[in-house]
Amino acid sequence: MRGPVAPPQVPLAASRAETFDSLVHDSAERLRRRLPQLGSVDFAVQEVPWLDGTGPGPDGADVVPLGGVVRGRRGRPDRIVVYRRPVELRSRDREERAQLVHDVCVEQAAELLGLAPESVDPRYGQD
Repeated sequence: MRGPVAPPQVPLAASRAETFDSLVHDSAERLRRRLPQLGSVDFAVQEVPWLDGTGPGPDGADVVPLGGVVRGRRGRPDRIVVYRRPVELRSRDREERAQLVHDVCVEQAAELLGLAPESVDPRYGQD
């Protein structure tokens, strides 16, 4: 008889994508508590960024973003997007991934609001 290895309420049952979504959700909630103006901003996850093929970054290396901002239009809210695969590739474990996700959310929120990342989260860059 085959069945799930673990019951659904056990973290083992969560996929990597679901776990990553949870990290973004947790970071978004932390930022919304600190900055109410982020209340109407959507936080989303995409697997990989859509690259426009413009070539390498300023230092000659290809630059793959970890997140981005999509400005709202036609009644759609602003959106902060975190790219799952690039973040996963740059982090060794869950703790480092959680910190990187939060840093990306802070950076994108700062860009969206026109603030310094340290204004969005005073602990930014200290970990």
